[in-house]
Amino acid sequence: MYYNSALLLADAEKLGISLSDDALAKFDLLAHLMIEQNKTMNLTAITDPDGIAVKHFADSISALTAADFELGARVLDVGTGAGFPGLPLLIVRPDLKLTMLDSTAKKLKYVSSAAESLGLSPEILHARAEEAGRKPEYREGFDVVCSRAVAALNVLCEYCLPFVKVGGCFIAMKSAKAGEEIEQAQAAIKLLGGKITDEKSFKLSDGGERNLIVIKKISHIPPKYPRVSAQIAKKPL
Repeated sequence: MYYNSALLLADAEKLGISLSDDALAKFDLLAHLMIEQNKTMNLTAITDPDGIAVKHFADSISALTAADFELGARVLDVGTGAGFPGLPLLIVRPDLKLTMLDSTAKKLKYVSSAAESLGLSPEILHARAEEAGRKPEYREGFDVVCSRAVAALNVLCEYCLPFVKVGGCFIAMKSAKAGEEIEQAQAAIKLLGGKITDEKSFKLSDGGERNLIVIKKISHIPPKYPRVSAQIAKKPL
């Protein structure tokens, strides 16, 4: 196999997630597709069987423990990159109406091809988050938004909370302790109509700490947000 299925099964059990034989087979195909594509495109530095199982697959599906993903929920993966967490989420929960957003067309072409090979049908959205977040068809239209993007929480919230419908939630998937980030993001979260309702900390088989910060959308976002990327970078909320 192209990934360590025993490690994935062990971590899934810790998380309380059941994986079918069909899902395990799809994970193997996804690992194979990613490894092959990585030979000609810089998708990921993690290509060993253990790393794929834990850092890509188990880490991605951990989001399912942070919120109530109702049957057919509309879910957005912001900054999907090589397809994480979106593709693993869809392997485990093919009922989800998943949109995968990224600004890099080459990566999305691979993600689209991989999804087709897996028999999955996500919506592929080539756009910048701050631009898509202003479009009526996406603004405040998702039940759950997830992101593993590497950005400070206050910055990530301005990119992601505009997509969350009132009553829905944003799951910020962090690897390290997030206490300082949470403190620095409190004003931004409130301004953008959110409220932190949960923070889950746990360890996977690699021994690394993971943190899922759950932000519920409690009120509509002010029309001026999200700002353009230059403003977000220059003057974070």
